[in-house]
Amino acid sequence: MTTVLTRMLPKSPVGADGSRNWTRPLVFLAIVVVVSAFTPLVLPEARQAVAINVLIIAMMATGWNLMSGYGGMFSFGHAAFFGIGAYTDAYLIVHFGISPWISLFIGAALAALVAMVIGYVAFRYNLRAAYFALATFAFAEMLRLLATNTEFLNGTAGLHVPLLTNDSWWMLQFDANAPQYFYIGLALLVICVLVTMWYLRSRPGIYTVAIRDNEEAADSLGVDVMRVKLTTMALSAAITAVAGVFYTQYYIFVDPDIAFGSVQSVQAITPAVIGGIATIAGPIVGALIIGPLNELTAEWGRTPPAFLDFLAGRSGLDVVVYSILLIIIVLVLPKGIVGTIKNWWRQR
Repeated sequence: MTTVLTRMLPKSPVGADGSRNWTRPLVFLAIVVVVSAFTPLVLPEARQAVAINVLIIAMMATGWNLMSGYGGMFSFGHAAFFGIGAYTDAYLIVHFGISPWISLFIGAALAALVAMVIGYVAFRYNLRAAYFALATFAFAEMLRLLATNTEFLNGTAGLHVPLLTNDSWWMLQFDANAPQYFYIGLALLVICVLVTMWYLRSRPGIYTVAIRDNEEAADSLGVDVMRVKLTTMALSAAITAVAGVFYTQYYIFVDPDIAFGSVQSVQAITPAVIGGIATIAGPIVGALIIGPLNELTAEWGRTPPAFLDFLAGRSGLDVVVYSILLIIIVLVLPKGIVGTIKNWWRQR
């Protein structure tokens, strides 16, 4: 799998030659914000959750894309960072009544610290490619088992965020399907994307892409490879943790399987692969496909159309559909949707 993903990476560093490279991504982001601003007004209330899910998945994919797309450090365990953010928010609210806005920073910091520990151990023992990916997956599973058997995290029962009687911006709680959730999620996504773009324009970000393309050459030129990799992993984990905090606030519940389950890691990877690895717009485009697809497969499982009666009551349809999509994308659009369009535009 890591070999396939490597082939999907662009051949030249993105953003390494100046700000003009970011004109199109900024324009794309502005268009997304303008169009999305009308979403709560035109989308039926029953579909508001789908829009929120798109934002959460886009944030997760943006975090994964920074580390695995631009950094070349393929992670199959980003659920670890998502879960840290989700549980940090739930635990601080349930036990201390701390605002989710504070939990955003605490959860992001904890996830960044954990990512640096994982990265240091992995790089210290020279784990790369598939071995590094398996190490991240194993760590996410370890956290899932730890949360399952930890009493102060309420074990398998999970944590329920206390409901408030009134809307509260400070505690980030509103009526179900309130438009505030969407606009807050959209603002968080925009911030995550802008932070990613800022980092990639910075010296460590340029070094990150250089190390991905040729680590030995970067090291020979005096780049502190370990520090750059750990910095990139930390920022990637922090972005993913923000998605976890927002998830908990919206769904008011988290348990070990939701927070640290492999489904979350898949949801971080798939949008970036479908949209285009190592592109700014790729994770967002991929999330716009995966989000509605989640809802569609869930509906098929509950009440399938007549010609799909055999799917009634079956679970795991989303994973099956993801797998089929990944195969199609790898075969037909090896650079993803955005990457393929960019290549076509250059050739034209």
